[in-house]
Amino acid sequence: MKNRKSKYEIFREKIKIILYGTNTILGRMFDLVLLGLILLSVLLIMMETVQGINQKYHQQLIICEWIITIFFTIEYILRIISIQKPIKYIFSFYGIIDLLAVLPMYLSIFFPGASVLSVIRALRFFRLFKILHIPQISHQSAQLRDAIEASKEKILVFIYFVLISTVIIGTIMYLVEGKESGFTSIPMGIYWTIVTLTTVGYGDISPQSPLGQFIAALVMILGYGIIAVPTGIVTAEFAKSSLKNNTINSKKTCKKCQSQVHFDNAKYCYECGTQLPNN
Repeated sequence: MKNRKSKYEIFREKIKIILYGTNTILGRMFDLVLLGLILLSVLLIMMETVQGINQKYHQQLIICEWIITIFFTIEYILRIISIQKPIKYIFSFYGIIDLLAVLPMYLSIFFPGASVLSVIRALRFFRLFKILHIPQISHQSAQLRDAIEASKEKILVFIYFVLISTVIIGTIMYLVEGKESGFTSIPMGIYWTIVTLTTVGYGDISPQSPLGQFIAALVMILGYGIIAVPTGIVTAEFAKSSLKNNTINSKKTCKKCQSQVHFDNAKYCYECGTQLPNN
């Protein structure tokens, strides 16, 4: 006799279809409800920080936030128990975000005000890419991820150079300007250098001597280059990735639903599942 599935296994399969089945009707409906609740939750947190609204509807806002938090908690638990490898989900990008989405309200029991951190739920909108299931978006996001990954070493070397330069320039400004101009210590000089390099320019500390002002002018000019370099590094890698991995083919048309955009190596239509032509 064949082994019959237990009620628990059937329950897990049904939950998995709803939670992870973005191509099913129930899965898409659940994802849309989930996105609506995420949006509502973020709006509620924003409203809670508006003094007039919070004073008038504080209790109602808290109740709504707790209802949404309990829903997200149940969803998080169901996601864990419905898949074969729960550890993989727990430590995945989406798994960590899902956990962070429910923690703030529970932390607010012990640390009043921590509920405001629930705004991190906005990160769950990344699931929109999965729901839309558009190959162009998936392809572009993969290219951007690969470009950042390829640029990692170069950016780290660049940041290291900037940090060393910041310490040196901050020390020089401390020696040139001294306590009279507000450069009371080397850390204060480093603070001024960071503020100037990033072109923020608070103006709470400024050089007074001609030499200090000359150095400041050089730091300001250097700041524009520092802002542009990381962007240029990632852009160059993104361009390389686009040329090397141009995998979108608009010539593959599904005979059944007439969808025209698919990956080069796609064998089946992402919309209806019909087998695609080889050329």
